[in-house]
Amino acid sequence: MSSNIRVQKICQHCGDEFTAKTTVTKYCGDRCAKRAYKERKKQEKIDDSNKNTLRITTLPFEQLKAKEFLTIAEACKLISVSRWTIWRKIKHNEIQASKIGSRIIIKRTDLDKFLTSNQ
Repeated sequence: MSSNIRVQKICQHCGDEFTAKTTVTKYCGDRCAKRAYKERKKQEKIDDSNKNTLRITTLPFEQLKAKEFLTIAEACKLISVSRWTIWRKIKHNEIQASKIGSRIIIKRTDLDKFLTSNQ
């Protein structure tokens, strides 16, 4: 059984008007269908790449949030300030820091206290 339905539609790819033989037809022809498919696949690859990039860039930040002790550089990244700002806060005893060998570490809870007391 075939249908004699003829529906005027607009192609979703090129925007031209065409006569469709079914109600679900989206494209005016095979050429537009293939081009739309390629665009869809290209956009999927771009979206996957953006998601992957976002995951990779937020992973170190999430790891920093989980650490109990932070270095000066890690504290800078976590609260988005320069290292000289951190050094000044340590010098003025606004942030408590400890020296282990040649490394300076900041306890995460001390950094949180500093941030909440300055709001």
